[in-house]
Amino acid sequence: MSETPPDGAPHPGRVADVFEVYEVETTAEAVRYYGRPRSDRESVVRALAPAFRDRGYTVSLERELGEDVLVARERSVGVDGFPTTNVVLFLATVATTLFAGSQWYGIDALSNPTRVLEAWPFTVAVLGVLGVHELGHYVASRHHDVQASLPYFVPIPTLLGTMGAVIRMNDTLPDRKSLFDIGVAGPLAGLAATLVVTAVGVSLPPVEVGAFPVRLGYPPLIQLVAAALGEPLTYADASLMANPVVVGGWVGAFVTFLNLLPVGQLDGGHIVRAMFGRAHATIQRLVPVVLFGLAASLYAFGDGESVSLWVVWGFLTLLFARMGSAEPLDDSALGVSRLLVGGVTLLLGVLSFTPVSLVLA
Repeated sequence: MSETPPDGAPHPGRVADVFEVYEVETTAEAVRYYGRPRSDRESVVRALAPAFRDRGYTVSLERELGEDVLVARERSVGVDGFPTTNVVLFLATVATTLFAGSQWYGIDALSNPTRVLEAWPFTVAVLGVLGVHELGHYVASRHHDVQASLPYFVPIPTLLGTMGAVIRMNDTLPDRKSLFDIGVAGPLAGLAATLVVTAVGVSLPPVEVGAFPVRLGYPPLIQLVAAALGEPLTYADASLMANPVVVGGWVGAFVTFLNLLPVGQLDGGHIVRAMFGRAHATIQRLVPVVLFGLAASLYAFGDGESVSLWVVWGFLTLLFARMGSAEPLDDSALGVSRLLVGGVTLLLGVLSFTPVSLVLA
C-alpha cells in the first residue's frame, strides 16, 4: 500500500472533506482509498463522483474486511475486447427462439430438427424488437458518455424462446437529462421496431394453428397498426392464426409496457424520476397497488386469465422499488421538450397494455 494514487486519479487531499484517507492501494482493476467516511454512503459518493468522473473513473463506497473503501475503477464507454459472453448468449437465444418459433409455425422440430430454420422470420422479429430496444439505450449511453455494456440476451425454452435482453450500466449519471434520454431511448426505439414488425406480420399470410394453440391479447397499439393496414389479427376460421411474425410486434408492445412501469431501475422509473424528481418515490408506491388491483378484478370479474402474471409483477415492482432508483448527480429539472417527449412515451406505454396478454387455449 501507499499514500499516492496513480497519475490521473484524485489525490487523497481532494476527497478529505468527505472521506478521510489513510491508505491507498493500486491494482490492475482499481484504485482503493481506505479511510473513514465523514457522512452517509450516498452523500459521500454524490460528493465525490463528479471529481472522479472528470478524471476518468467511476467511484463507489464499499465495505471490505471491516474497512470502508472508496473503490475507483477506470471508465470505458467503448467495448473492451471481444464480447464473448454477449455473443454466446445471443447465439443461444437464436437457437431457443428458432425452436419456439417452430411451435408457432406448427413444425415438428423434434422429429426433424433442421426444420427449425424455417422459423427464422419469428426469430428475426422477436430478437429484432428486443435488440433495437436495447440498442436505443446503448446509443443514448454513449451519447452522454455513460459506461454501458452491449446487450445481453436471455435464452429460455418458453413459448417465446427468450426472457428479453438487458444492458448493464456501471457508471454515475451526470444529470436528469442523461437519465431521461437513456431511459426513454429504449422504449421509443423498441416501439419503432414494434410498429415495423407488426406491419410486416399482419401483411403476411396466416398460418394454421399448431399443436398447442395460443391466444394472444393484442394491445391497442397492435390493433391500430392492423386496422390502419386493413388487415385482420383474428380469423373466422378457427384453424387459422396471424402470422407468427406478429408475435414479434406483440413482444415489443408487451416488453415496452412492462419496462415503462414507473418503478426503480425500469425504463419508466428512469423517465419518471427524471421528469418529477423525488416525487417519483410516491408514484412508484402506487404501482404494486394498481397491479394487485388488476389481478383481483380479473379474478373477480373475468375468467381468471393472466391473474398470476399481474400478481407476480405486483411483487416484482415491490422488489424493484426497494432496490432503489437511479440518482443523477445534477438534479436540475428537465426542460419542456423532454417533459412532452416523456408524456408521449408514457402514453404509448398505456397503448401497449392489455390486461389479458397470452392464454393457452
